[in-house]
Amino acid sequence: MNDSNNSSTSTSDVKLNSLKAWILAARPKTLTGAAVPVMIGLALAYRDAQHYFGAPFDWTAACLCLLFAMAMQIDANFINDFFDYVKGTDDRETRLGPERACTQGWVTPNAMKHAIAITTCASCFIGLPLIVYGGLEMILIGILCVLFCFLYTTHLSYIGMGDVLVLVFFGIVPVSITYYVQLHTFTPEVLIASVACGIVIDALLLVNNFRDRDTDRVAGKQTLVLKIGEKATIRLYLAVGIVPCFMGTIFIAYGHWLASVLPLLYLVLHVFTWRKMKRIWKGRQLNECLGATARNIFIYGLTVTLGILLS
Repeated sequence: MNDSNNSSTSTSDVKLNSLKAWILAARPKTLTGAAVPVMIGLALAYRDAQHYFGAPFDWTAACLCLLFAMAMQIDANFINDFFDYVKGTDDRETRLGPERACTQGWVTPNAMKHAIAITTCASCFIGLPLIVYGGLEMILIGILCVLFCFLYTTHLSYIGMGDVLVLVFFGIVPVSITYYVQLHTFTPEVLIASVACGIVIDALLLVNNFRDRDTDRVAGKQTLVLKIGEKATIRLYLAVGIVPCFMGTIFIAYGHWLASVLPLLYLVLHVFTWRKMKRIWKGRQLNECLGATARNIFIYGLTVTLGILLS
C-alpha cells in the first residue's frame, strides 16, 4: 500500500541512512491502514468471546496480531521503495506522489536490502508465537503474507492485481485471522466485515493509481485504473465507499445496529473526498485526496470498532 505523506517533504536536512531517513522510508502514516482491519477483527472477537462463546479474550495474542500487521506494513513499504527504485518506476523528476527514500538518496539501495531482510525476519519472529493461539495453520498464513508482500511490488501490481491483494491482505486475512486466533472459528458476520474492510482500504490504492495513471502507463504498469479508464475509476471510487456501508447492515441482524449506523460518518467524508477527486482530476494536488482517503479509512475503522463494542 502507498501512503499519504505530503509530497513536499523537505529533503535538505535528511542525512544519508539517518534515523529521519528510515522513519520517512517506513511511512508511518500507512500504519493506520494496517491497524484498521486488526481493530475490527479484535472488536468482533472481544464481543463474541464475552457474549456468545464464554471464552477469555487473550490480550497477548491481540497485541501480536497488531504488531505483526504493522511490521508487515513497514516491510511492504521497504520492498516497494527498493524494487520501484531498481525498476526505475520512481523517477525523481516526474513522480507525483510522496517521495521515496532510495530515489531521493535518503537511504542507499544496499542498506534498504538489509532493512528488508531485517523487517521480514522481525515480522516472522513477531508472528511465530501466534502458532500457540491459532495453531500450525498460522505458519501458512505467515508464509503467504511474506510471499505476496514481495509479489505485489515485483509483479502483481504491474498486471492490475493490486486491488485484489488489498481486498485479501487488508481485509479478509487480517480481520478473519485476528478473530480466528481468539476463537478458532469464523462467522458470516466476520467474513462480510472482512470483505467490507478490504473494499474500504482499496480506495487508497485507487486514488493513488488514479493520480499516477500517466506515469504508470509510461512505465508499463497496467493498474486497474488503466484497464477500466478514468471515468469508471471515479465511479468505482464512490462505490468502494457506498458498498461497505451497505454490507455493514449485517451488524443489524446480529443486534449491533451502532456498527451499521456510525460508519455513515465515514460515508459522508468519503463522498466529499470523491467530489474533490472529480474536481482536481489530475496532478500532484490529488495527494490531498490521498491524505483525505487515509483519514476516511481510519474513521471507518474507528466507527465500526466503536459500534461493535458499544452496541
